[in-house]
Amino acid sequence: MAAPDKLLAPVLSEFWDEADSWTLGVYRAHGGYRGLGKALAMAPDDVIAYVKDSGLRGRGGAGFPTGMKWQFIPQGDDKPHYLVVNADESEPGTCKDIPLLYANPHSLIEGIAIACHAIRSSHAFIYLRGEVVPVLRRLHAAVAEAYEAGYLGKDALGPGKDLTLTVHAGAGAYICGEETALLDSLEGRRGQPRLRPPFPAVAGLYACPTVVNNVESIASVPAIIDRGKEWFRSMGSEKSPGFTLYSLSGHVANPGQYEAPLGVTLRELLDLSGGIRPGHRLKFWTPGGSSTPMLTDEHLDMPLDYEGCMAAGSMLGTKALQVFDETTCVVRAVTRWTEFYAHESCGKCTPCREGTYWLVQLLRDIEAGKGLLSDIDKIADIADNINGKSFCALGDGAAACIASSLTHFREEYERHITQRGCPFDPARSTVWADSHHTQTQEVNA
Repeated sequence: MAAPDKLLAPVLSEFWDEADSWTLGVYRAHGGYRGLGKALAMAPDDVIAYVKDSGLRGRGGAGFPTGMKWQFIPQGDDKPHYLVVNADESEPGTCKDIPLLYANPHSLIEGIAIACHAIRSSHAFIYLRGEVVPVLRRLHAAVAEAYEAGYLGKDALGPGKDLTLTVHAGAGAYICGEETALLDSLEGRRGQPRLRPPFPAVAGLYACPTVVNNVESIASVPAIIDRGKEWFRSMGSEKSPGFTLYSLSGHVANPGQYEAPLGVTLRELLDLSGGIRPGHRLKFWTPGGSSTPMLTDEHLDMPLDYEGCMAAGSMLGTKALQVFDETTCVVRAVTRWTEFYAHESCGKCTPCREGTYWLVQLLRDIEAGKGLLSDIDKIADIADNINGKSFCALGDGAAACIASSLTHFREEYERHITQRGCPFDPARSTVWADSHHTQTQEVNA
């Protein structure tokens, strides 16, 4: 295996630990805005083709090719074009965009300017999760610096090509991370997913052609333009090239952000982070937040790229690696996640609105030892009726943790029922041995 320092590829996080890393001066000292100068010397269509050839895929979860998304914007339609950056980072376990904005906001601003030049847009928006007030203030300060330096504002993209950047703070709705719900919220309406088609590229913000990209996706563009698409493709795999931020959290010795080429494995990241906390072992983990199917120690050497995760029956998602050791109750974890999804459901579609509610009721009973063995098949059936049948991906995310936990840990659900309580509750450990057989007979009677 390669040496630990060879595994990392610090680009966006290269100078996060420097004093005043968020300022324009520090950013320019590290080559900031060189990519913008090179992009403005290219025709807009050439910039789109260059990003497309680089193989950059969306870093927000779905992994859709960024250049291809830009290419969908119609030209010569006499309508305003908009760029909207999705910074409504709300997925449980996901914490990459907020640190990026806090430590290096100018990488995003430069990427926005390049993207606006490519799609012929004169107005961009950053939709930020409103609870992160320190990040909001720092982002406003960085935008002000960019305006003063001429990277935004009048003639920013060339003579007669102005660029306006609006920072909008959302009101804390998870559903607004879905791109069309985000657009509705940005227009002042209740955030709910839209029926597609039409897609945002044709009728997005204010019914005009719109590109919606994740923070990390746009922030990665300046380095690609500046250092070259071949440099970018030298990292990762053929179908999943480049570098990315992995958020490692949970029961690890040193949680944090690890920027590495796509395709690194969890085993390698654990080696870098000091491994599972001392005295414990890995039980299960999620590759991309709670909405991605959970995996076990059998998948430690799985490449953390889009193809590798899909082959293992999961998704790379936002690369939020939540790690749990043997002290964690799977039923409890899944119940808390499902409670979150039920609370955050916008209520627009029946499968998600009703399904998540009933999943919570059944899971709470199972966790408390009040459920029946038949309830396990019932939650599996409800999850199946949500997955792929809800209006947006929120329902899919709620169903994913149910289905995957039953695949790997069905026996743990059964123990909650047969032992009339959580096996991980220390207060009950002394009575299980004597009562387990009697309780099993009562439940099955």
